[in-house]
Amino acid sequence: MSFNNSGIVAIAIFIIVIILGAGHAVTGARVGAMMIRQPSSSLAHMFREAPAFWNGPECAADDGRVDIAMPLDANYLRGTMAAVLSILQHTACPESMVFHFLTTDADDRGLAAALRASFPSLDLRVYRFDPSRVRDRISRSVRQELDQPLNYARVYLADTLPADVCRVTYLDSDVVVVDDIRALASVDLAGHVLAAPEYCHANFSSYFTDAFWSHLELNGTFRGRRRPCCYFNTGVMVMDVVKWRAGGYTRRVEEWMAVQKRRRIYHLGSLPPFLLVFAGHIRAVDHRWNQHGLGGDNVEGRCRGLHPGPISLLHWSGKGKPWLRLDARRPCSVDYLWAPYDLYRYSSPVIEEW
Repeated sequence: MSFNNSGIVAIAIFIIVIILGAGHAVTGARVGAMMIRQPSSSLAHMFREAPAFWNGPECAADDGRVDIAMPLDANYLRGTMAAVLSILQHTACPESMVFHFLTTDADDRGLAAALRASFPSLDLRVYRFDPSRVRDRISRSVRQELDQPLNYARVYLADTLPADVCRVTYLDSDVVVVDDIRALASVDLAGHVLAAPEYCHANFSSYFTDAFWSHLELNGTFRGRRRPCCYFNTGVMVMDVVKWRAGGYTRRVEEWMAVQKRRRIYHLGSLPPFLLVFAGHIRAVDHRWNQHGLGGDNVEGRCRGLHPGPISLLHWSGKGKPWLRLDARRPCSVDYLWAPYDLYRYSSPVIEEW
């Protein structure tokens, strides 16, 4: 049996690909005029470094700080990277952004190292959220991801952040911001604890069970509110941290979680207890700041289109996440709006010209 040069090269490539796939710490190998690259398994090497962003001349050096809080989880790290990049890219004052990340991951240093590798100048702080704080308070919902302790960390945000944080903008990991986040972060709360886009045409009753609606004492919590049946999505919120602490709102949300454990009064994770406390009591902001539902429903994650009107923030709430659908080569049309912010390095061996 004889081989020409191209056949030998092909066999060599095949052998190296097998070696690379076996977990060896090899990041690249040269074969003839080609280079086979394999990213390291380290989180810090899974993502590209983002461009540097600098404040514009209009940014105040003393009072321009914007505090942003996000969950930090290895399974959603790719989404977090995209979200951070989109925020920095679209704000006039990227150096004024301070990011606070809450994580239950034991490898919190590895996650932080990955963020710092992609954003070397980013002002970021990572806080370890103890899962045991909520584990006994969580009731099973329609989707397993909604039952993770980190999904409830937003309830404890004011208890976790340092005392010098008076206002924070909370964002889920499956968003991209296409406007200056300062416009949302600086909204006039008008004395309210929370601000968020409000939706008054949703089927509000579907968030709660028949056991809730048939119990007059329980459903009476909505009586007398300004707009008691208006829904808001907790993946995008502006919080007055001082008022939250002073009003004991962590305890108020926990009390409804305790009722849920006894009576099963709602379906969806951490959202309903927020609605029970805050529905009709929030500062409503423009819908452009949460074009949510792009991940489809919570069961199948079917494709959904954009709602009409201007957009400042895209949110893939629901089961379908854009990075998973893109990788599976079954993207929805809206996923191509997320793709430009993806910093993920291709994880399979890549053959390129040397």
